[in-house]
Amino acid sequence: MSLVKPSLQTRFHIDFDWWRQNENDWHVHLAGLLCPEHKEMFAEMQNGALIDFVDPETAEVRPMDGLQQTLLSHCARQPGFVTGQTQLVEAVFRTFLANGNSPLTPVELAEKLGRPANTILVTISGPRVYKGIRPARD
Repeated sequence: MSLVKPSLQTRFHIDFDWWRQNENDWHVHLAGLLCPEHKEMFAEMQNGALIDFVDPETAEVRPMDGLQQTLLSHCARQPGFVTGQTQLVEAVFRTFLANGNSPLTPVELAEKLGRPANTILVTISGPRVYKGIRPARD
């Protein structure tokens, strides 16, 4: 962890390594976010199956969990994935999924969610890490 206190300009993202190390049910939680089409598809697939992911910006090919990639590239982009009634931490988490986990500042998250940037900052920058949401390393 950095000793620098996060600000409204600090970029955050989902640290999937943290998620895997600290949440035993991370795969179950992500599977629960799949759209109906992909829930059926992943019901028969082995947990943790890796696929080749091509980064759209760098063209770098790296192995990625198939469930995680499906969420990032399809399910999280469906209408209704994040609503005004979604709890704040879950809304931030889902916004990162819908955004391909590209880092965002609390100000950018506030614009997308219609919630106060200061509230978002206080929530995701405290000592407790929620759903692996952490400052991104630039």
